[in-house]
Amino acid sequence: MTKIRRAKKPTPRPDAAPSPAPVQTAPTPARTAPAKAKAPAPKAKSKADGKGQPTDTIKVYTRPGRGGRPQNAGKGEAHTPGTLRLFYALKVPVNIANPLAERQRQLRGNWRAVRADQMHVTLAYLPSVPPEKLADLKRLGTRLTEHLPPMDVKLRGTGYFPNEGSPRVWFVKVEAEGLTELAAELRAGIQALGLETDEQPFKAHITLARKKGPAPRVPPLTFDAGWQAGAAALYRSILRKTGPIYELESTFRFRGTPSTPDPATTPGTEKTLTPEVTQEKA
Repeated sequence: MTKIRRAKKPTPRPDAAPSPAPVQTAPTPARTAPAKAKAPAPKAKSKADGKGQPTDTIKVYTRPGRGGRPQNAGKGEAHTPGTLRLFYALKVPVNIANPLAERQRQLRGNWRAVRADQMHVTLAYLPSVPPEKLADLKRLGTRLTEHLPPMDVKLRGTGYFPNEGSPRVWFVKVEAEGLTELAAELRAGIQALGLETDEQPFKAHITLARKKGPAPRVPPLTFDAGWQAGAAALYRSILRKTGPIYELESTFRFRGTPSTPDPATTPGTEKTLTPEVTQEKA
């Protein structure tokens, strides 16, 4: 009988079989939200990574930037759209400018030649002029030139600015009676209007080329030529990537009577450049 009881003991073992079933409940931790709740953590990381915040920070950055650009632009651009670049000058006639342009063929390297139609003799340069002052500058030019006689302008030799070291400008010197005085009066009148002008000493010249990089010098040249200037002018300088563009604002006629006219430079008989231009030894 006791053996039968021992045989009945294995029967509880099937009851033990369900016990593994609770063990199967162990995967329930996988069901637990904490494991899946960790998934939002990447969302928090994505915010920390900058998907949300950087866009916010960019907005915060650009707003003051947009507010600051007009101020910075006002300082930097006040020279261009807000004000005008102007200069008083004598225009070089075509029969002088074209032969000078021929001499530019001797340039080598990174020289940028001045176009023949833009050659001039600068009398005064105004880097920053409010547009409302333009009428005053026109009246100044008329007042200082209306009693002057035509000027006999003569070309001399070529030179460089600066003369020592690496030059930036290649030019030809010019001379004319009364030219230096006119330049000084224009500059004084400009300052009386409360405007700025260049403070460099006046040296009458025609710029032939500007250097934009390494380039050799052209041997010195001298010219036996000239013209009679019957007017000065006020020009506006507009900067472009290809170089400045000059627009005529006003012309001032020299209406005075010359005391001793030079027949060699009377209107229509200007001395033009000829092939016998001499070249000095460097």
